[in-house]
Amino acid sequence: MRLYALCKKTWVMSLLVFALAVSLTPVSQAAASLSVSQALENQNNSVQAVKGYVVGQPTGTSTVITSNYPNDYALADSANETNTDKMVYVQIPSNLRSTFGLQSHSELKGKSLTVTGTLTPYFSHPGIKSVTSISTETGGTDPTPDPTEPTVPVEDYYRTAAEKTGNTLKTELHNIIDHHTELSYSAVWEALKKTDEDPANANNVILLYTGRSQAKSTNGGGVDDWNREHVWAKSHGDFGTAMGPGTDLHHLRPTDVSVNGTRGNLDFDNGGTGHSEALGNYFDSDSWEPRDEVKGDVARMLFYMAVRYEGDVSDEPDLELNNAVNNGTAPYHGKLSVLLQWNAQDPVDDRERRRNDIIYSDYQHNRNPFIDHPEWVNEIWN
Repeated sequence: MRLYALCKKTWVMSLLVFALAVSLTPVSQAAASLSVSQALENQNNSVQAVKGYVVGQPTGTSTVITSNYPNDYALADSANETNTDKMVYVQIPSNLRSTFGLQSHSELKGKSLTVTGTLTPYFSHPGIKSVTSISTETGGTDPTPDPTEPTVPVEDYYRTAAEKTGNTLKTELHNIIDHHTELSYSAVWEALKKTDEDPANANNVILLYTGRSQAKSTNGGGVDDWNREHVWAKSHGDFGTAMGPGTDLHHLRPTDVSVNGTRGNLDFDNGGTGHSEALGNYFDSDSWEPRDEVKGDVARMLFYMAVRYEGDVSDEPDLELNNAVNNGTAPYHGKLSVLLQWNAQDPVDDRERRRNDIIYSDYQHNRNPFIDHPEWVNEIWN
């Protein structure tokens, strides 16, 4: 996703008059663009058009950079604004990057834009998300995406990773998928009802290990309910259910409560005793083997986690894959050699791709690179 920060324009009389007029009209009914100051005051999930100047790229709650842009943007009311408290961060969807991305169009810094989207925080800072249109001062607008056409230009998303290998590729992929929108643990319930919806029955979800289609309404802690499985066991790195790794949809899946309890925090490996309820799954004292239909899914979820969480943020663990089991609370997960086999044995399917697209477009705004490019697994770990 591309980001902007918009700043306050303070010296133009027409804007002062406009601000006064808007103050007499409920924001939800305002027909004209809001100023950035109004957008800052109305983070109420309403859809609004906001006009401001591109001042840089937000990289954190109170950090906006003004050169060497890695990806995104920041918008404000003055072209020279430096106070992040007077900026609103704008999450630019991938389909608008080629026209409005600072990395590709650094000349946009200082330009006036009008952005239409939902007033809601981004980077834990007042923001605009779910952007539907952007127009320039000259009146040019971006085309509204055709909902029947793909809205995720995958190759553009990974443009900076092209031709890289090994640790260099791993680092670049981390930079691309880092800083995703984080969910609360309670919000994961509703998200999983969409990401794992049964395509044959919109009232149900598909459970990861059993493959069973079960009513969305039966989530909870009862024996036959479904709950939120951390495929990268949350004790491996001791991150629990904290926002970030503990709520990352790319490795959270609906599973049967009792089956989830049996899997526990076991590492992944081949062999063991067949599970009586989750047929095709095997386990012993130190490992879990999922059914063949999701072996690759499991592997690619763990590959994602090992790239996304590198410990470069103070409250995030440095997760790594190793060729062991019994990893306990160490930030490691295994068994790497087996995960590599599973990635090859069970190729990416359409359901996995659809899930990746939904997480990207509707929730976290980042992707699992190993669903889009499973060949990168061997570039990094072989």
